[in-house]
Amino acid sequence: MFHFRCLSAWGKATWQSRYSRSNDAVVSLSHNYIYVYAVNPDVWKKARNRLPRTEAQSKQYKNPDKDPNGPWRAIPWDAPNIRPNLTYPIINLKGNVKMPPTGRCWSRTEDQWLDIVREGRAYFGKNGDGMPSVKSYLKDAPPIVPNTWWPHDEAGHTDEAQKEIIALFGKDNTFETPKPERLLQRILQIATNEGDLVLDSFLGSGTTAAVAHKMNRRYIGIEMGDHAITHCVPRLQKVVDGELGGISKAVNWQGGGGFRFYRLGETLFDEYEIIRPDINFLELAAHIWFTETKRPYSGDGKSPLLGVHNGTAYYLLYNGILGDKKPQSGNVLSRKVMSILPPYDGPKVIYGERTLFGAAKMQQLQITFKHIPTEIKVY
Repeated sequence: MFHFRCLSAWGKATWQSRYSRSNDAVVSLSHNYIYVYAVNPDVWKKARNRLPRTEAQSKQYKNPDKDPNGPWRAIPWDAPNIRPNLTYPIINLKGNVKMPPTGRCWSRTEDQWLDIVREGRAYFGKNGDGMPSVKSYLKDAPPIVPNTWWPHDEAGHTDEAQKEIIALFGKDNTFETPKPERLLQRILQIATNEGDLVLDSFLGSGTTAAVAHKMNRRYIGIEMGDHAITHCVPRLQKVVDGELGGISKAVNWQGGGGFRFYRLGETLFDEYEIIRPDINFLELAAHIWFTETKRPYSGDGKSPLLGVHNGTAYYLLYNGILGDKKPQSGNVLSRKVMSILPPYDGPKVIYGERTLFGAAKMQQLQITFKHIPTEIKVY
């Protein structure tokens, strides 16, 4: 069902997973690593998203002079090195001439500086007698480039994650290693966009799926433990119903949507890729139909004709589906078997143990024969 390509390591981020210290530890562990992989790291560098500004980052912008353009912060006008065309006098509001500091120059040309002055963006300190700088407005500020340090006040921490789980399931139904919703929110903000498909192969308590749902991402979660039932399903149902924990308020989550829950069936093949003897017709029919059409099988397993898809009929000869006293005899495509199969006037794919028809006859009957078990796809 899934095709995986080799992923290349791109880097890692350090998440401050704990904010308190363990007094009984030699060195108290305060962090975990988030590893970043990409099929094509160079492409991902360009495709990755920036992060929205936090409230603390936005507070760096002030508006002491009631500038109509809103909050701003001063960016120094000087830059490293010395370039003749970027070395010129600037007169501040007190009439003092300012030149670049020793070993530095201005960041842009004199004409560009005069444009800054005309736009009212020049700033010389609160008394007007300082070095030149330029106003950078919050309304024009781009989102933040992600860095490798994710502090707990931005990406959550383990204590926060435990409180989220307790709020959802109570103190008697906690989870050993939950992750805070804010951590998954940050990961999905950087690596995905709305509508993208998110895969978590070890779903745990369902945090990834819950956050993806609230952020309007599609998702697939895989979990083999009992918490698939005790945590993941009820948690997602709460999300659909509009629970207000985790990141819900931050993303204005109001509930809605839905999800499908599937149980993994028994394996069809043994270690030698032979069909297990206890596999019945319905189980094998569902597997073959899906591998051929990529759609779930909706039949009742009582007919060798599994269905017609895109103009091709699919048949399965297996385990006495034709009512033979000797089931194996009905698994061989012969003239007799062909005469009692549900008819279809068009291309046919027939699965069976072997066929008695030659190539010319099968071409005449528009039959593609696939041998059981060697030509059954195993995923």
